[in-house]
Amino acid sequence: MIEKINQLKTEIEELKVSKSEDLEALRIKYLSKKGEVSRLFNDFRNVAADQKKEVGKLLNELKEKATARINELKNEFENKNQDVVNIDLTRTSYPIKLGTRHPISLVKNEICEIFARLGFSIAEGPEIEDDWHVFSALNFAEDHPARDMQDTFFIQRNPDILLRTHTSSVQTRVMEHAQPPIRIICPGRVYRNEAISYRAHCFFHQVEALYIDKNVSFADLKQALLYFAKEMFGNDTKIRLRPSYFPFTEPSAEMDISCNLCGGKGCAFCKHTGWVEILGCGMVDPNVLEACGIDSKIYSGYALGMGIERVTNLKYQVKDLRMFSENDVRFLEEFESAR
Repeated sequence: MIEKINQLKTEIEELKVSKSEDLEALRIKYLSKKGEVSRLFNDFRNVAADQKKEVGKLLNELKEKATARINELKNEFENKNQDVVNIDLTRTSYPIKLGTRHPISLVKNEICEIFARLGFSIAEGPEIEDDWHVFSALNFAEDHPARDMQDTFFIQRNPDILLRTHTSSVQTRVMEHAQPPIRIICPGRVYRNEAISYRAHCFFHQVEALYIDKNVSFADLKQALLYFAKEMFGNDTKIRLRPSYFPFTEPSAEMDISCNLCGGKGCAFCKHTGWVEILGCGMVDPNVLEACGIDSKIYSGYALGMGIERVTNLKYQVKDLRMFSENDVRFLEEFESAR
């Protein structure tokens, strides 16, 4: 019996196949109920008792070897018959669908690049902030509406901790630890407790700029704003400044640009005025400088801030703010050429 097993094992090791029909024939010959291996198992009853353990082990090994060899021949045959394609195996899978930059990222990067040409460096800060850096250091009165729960997300267990409502908090942190000249731009995400619609969202993105030095004037601010508008929207863009109010700047203004859709002639987008509001700005209030440890009698400065979604709407004519956060691939693919 042992000799028969070894002979059959050698025979199985040398098996070869040239066509698919041979595979099934080999399986029937060795592994079917009437096959060679099954026949040896039937003869196992005649083996002497003192040899049953050794012979039983060899029979099991033979069956496993026969099954493995036939499966191996099957895989070799299938691989041999597959179409061979000459490819570079070091390449990324092809064809591959390339992603695109998000329009918010595209516009944010462009804004940062424009201000970088004016000498501004990027500064960043935490999104979870405290009342001092978001409000108190920026000259917000205790009863200012922006402190109310309807506008700000406060942490319930600690009303002094909140989600920042503007990136001005980054400016206060920089002013606390640096002395003028300071020339920074602060991009980031901000949060406000607002109803979500095509015009507003509970989170959005801002870019704010701050310049503090000796003898900084409103004329410096206006020149920076005009340069930015022309670089972002084209050389034909015009600006106008309207008086406004912000707790952290005095005087304060809002800036409009000539509508880039109608060229200032008037259309539905600009409500037939020829102008579109884009940002708020002003000279840094002396109280803010003093709160951050900067001598307001020596230094002055200007600050400005804009919503990136607002600029993106103007640049790409996106009419619904919610589209920026829905991650619809069809929408994002529209900006492939702008990467």
